[in-house]
Amino acid sequence: MDALLKDKAKLTSVLTYHVVAGKVMAADVKAGKVKTVQGSEITVSTSMGVTVDNAKVTKTDIVADNGVIHVIDTVIMPK
Repeated sequence: MDALLKDKAKLTSVLTYHVVAGKVMAADVKAGKVKTVQGSEITVSTSMGVTVDNAKVTKTDIVADNGVIHVIDTVIMPK
């Protein structure tokens, strides 16, 4: 964690890996690959609840001034 906080470029990459463009509400989520703001793809599954890569979505549709937040139970890392 300390190394990540000291490397601004890597920290930005991890944070933007958690963001997708647009306003995606829980009702709009579909399984498949989704491109992140970071440029990589994440895998969304809807088979047993919703997961993003290996993280489970625990809370949905938190509307903020700059978008919609969906809470996941772990940090996902770009490959």
